Amino acid sequence: MHQREIERLVQSILKGEETKHLCCKDGVCRDGMCVVHNKEGVRNIVQQGASRISAGVGIEAAGGIEVDLARMIDHTLLKPEATKEEVTKLCNEAKKYNFASVCINPSYVRLCAQILRDTAVKVCTVIGFPLGATSTASKAFESEQALRDGATELDMVINVGMLKSGEYEYVENDMFAVSTTARRYGALTKVILETALLTDEEKVKACMLAKRAGMDFVKTSTGFSKGGATVGDIALMRKVVGSAMGVKASGGVRTREDALAMVASGADRIGASASVKIVSVSNAGQPAEPAKVSDRY
Repeated sequence: MHQREIERLVQSILKGEETKHLCCKDGVCRDGMCVVHNKEGVRNIVQQGASRISAGVGIEAAGGIEVDLARMIDHTLLKPEATKEEVTKLCNEAKKYNFASVCINPSYVRLCAQILRDTAVKVCTVIGFPLGATSTASKAFESEQALRDGATELDMVINVGMLKSGEYEYVENDMFAVSTTARRYGALTKVILETALLTDEEKVKACMLAKRAGMDFVKTSTGFSKGGATVGDIALMRKVVGSAMGVKASGGVRTREDALAMVASGADRIGASASVKIVSVSNAGQPAEPAKVSDRY
């Protein structure tokens, strides 16, 4: 795709839109009707079709479990100091609460695949994580190895610097190398855009390139940069990819209310920090404990 064509499409998508929400004037919501500001309304307008939410190690809580919500969760542990024992606990929690998958670093894929064999819980891992600045060849090799070890979903990080440099062909080929590798194994792919580092125009371009490269999902954040998911980013990403791709929000989602707000804005999956607490019926609508830097995502 030529740069001129990309610029034209970007402007057509952003035309008439402001970076701030249209309901706001001077930072104040004028109508109280949007999903960003009307949290009570969010609880009642969760749209049909959400398939997955991703979250980190949960807090054991009393009370019933919201089964449908649990089945939407990717149970995640990506902190660098995660031990074998912690990863094993993650897998056991995923089995206990019927979470959709576990998401772990590549070195633990084989362990998780072994623990989760004969269960419905899938194994997801990250590629080029967390910076995305490794070479295309290394991302393809890392993908191949992870898939051989038993991964069935791959979350790769976009090369942010190349995107900002206008090297769109490089960025597309980078994603294409991972998506084609995954396709040979029947695996699902998601590309992490690191939206906190991008302008709205760059977010649009990244989504367009991901769609062309055959990725299955676009995702907001690694959780290791300066910001996480926002409902504005989710809405923009959903507008660009339409219904052809999934949208995953990650970072800063700590309560059931936060999760529902992201889904209402168009997310199919969400990254959070307290999986078990979010799906515990007795805690619905209640804030989770503040997350630590090491286990937010």
